[in-house]
Amino acid sequence: MSIDRIIFIMAGVFIWIGLGAFYVTQEILWLIIPAFVGLNMFQSAFTGFCPAAMILKKLGVKPGQAFN
Repeated sequence: MSIDRIIFIMAGVFIWIGLGAFYVTQEILWLIIPAFVGLNMFQSAFTGFCPAAMILKKLGVKPGQAFN
């Protein structure tokens, strides 16, 4: 599995966690998680900088198309 796929999986999981927690608790602060993930995905599309990709690369996961 490449870094790209792992990043997409992690982003999806964190978005679902934030939205699920908001749905259960109705606490608006839980929406910070999906907002941060979306903002990070947006900026990494332009800059190529993603902290999770850097960590995965150091762990030896093979790079994909986006983060190489």
